[in-house]
Amino acid sequence: MFNLDAQIEADLTQIAPAVAHSVAGIEHLLLRGVFRRRIADTEKAAGAAERLVSNAPGEGLAYLARAQTRASFHLFSQALDDLDQADQLCAEKQPIDSERAAVFQAVGRYDEAMLIRQEAARRSSTFQTTAALATLHAERRDLDLAERFFEESKAQYRGVAPFPLAMLDFQRGHLWHAEHQLSRARTWYLAALKRVPEFATAQGHLAEVEAAVGEVETAIARLRRMVNVSDDPEFPAQLAWLLQSSGRTEESRSLLAQAAARYDELTREHLEAFADHAAEFWLANGGSSERALRYAEANFAIRQTPRALNLLQRAQRASSQDAA
Repeated sequence: MFNLDAQIEADLTQIAPAVAHSVAGIEHLLLRGVFRRRIADTEKAAGAAERLVSNAPGEGLAYLARAQTRASFHLFSQALDDLDQADQLCAEKQPIDSERAAVFQAVGRYDEAMLIRQEAARRSSTFQTTAALATLHAERRDLDLAERFFEESKAQYRGVAPFPLAMLDFQRGHLWHAEHQLSRARTWYLAALKRVPEFATAQGHLAEVEAAVGEVETAIARLRRMVNVSDDPEFPAQLAWLLQSSGRTEESRSLLAQAAARYDELTREHLEAFADHAAEFWLANGGSSERALRYAEANFAIRQTPRALNLLQRAQRASSQDAA
């Protein structure tokens, strides 16, 4: 992480960098945004990508970079438009196809994503192509196939950076977490954190597992650290709920207010990206089922995944119960 921070600082000092260097700088910001859960980094990357397209409208790499930032904020239709533009300008199609498959997967177009992923793996079986199949099968709940591809992709890794393997371990943990197999989920979250201890999303999910198995104080301590390093409201919200369950209501109220204000800010700026998290927040908080339903509907409008449908149905039930 220290090296990544240094690289980002170096990126910022370059005067009129070449397009490839600008794209690398955007990717570094996106990477840090993911691992530290720093929304500000993703916003900076998006701004840089907009400027890059403006300054180099004939460069396919610029559109590919902007597609990646738009997908990060769940602007999926705009991301696909950028990928179509990049496709016309770039000779190398594989990165564009990979990003298009990621967007299809995100919006629940699994069959289309699978065709692209399988063809990429047929052409070249690498860590990237096999890991992509693993995460897609995990999303589709094809557990045996997902596990097989997780194992194969790890064996294929030839890099030295820990980030790809940490993400793979996290995604494997997330698969078993969704299946309520908490011991297996914990194993893979810990594996991800062994590779990148500052992996904020893995820290937050591990705290969920710890709280679920009764290790509440351990989870609280873990989340306190995350509140101090991330600008994502999910961490203060998680911490607030655990403190509330432990009888520390005053501190809990303060954190809930902090999270609510931040969700209001983020849904004004990036509704598509935070509608699902905001809906979960208002459902769990019990403060506004009407708001939860509004955000759940907005989320389902942009991606028809099983998870989005489940969230919408829960919000509809909560709203009906409150109305009754």
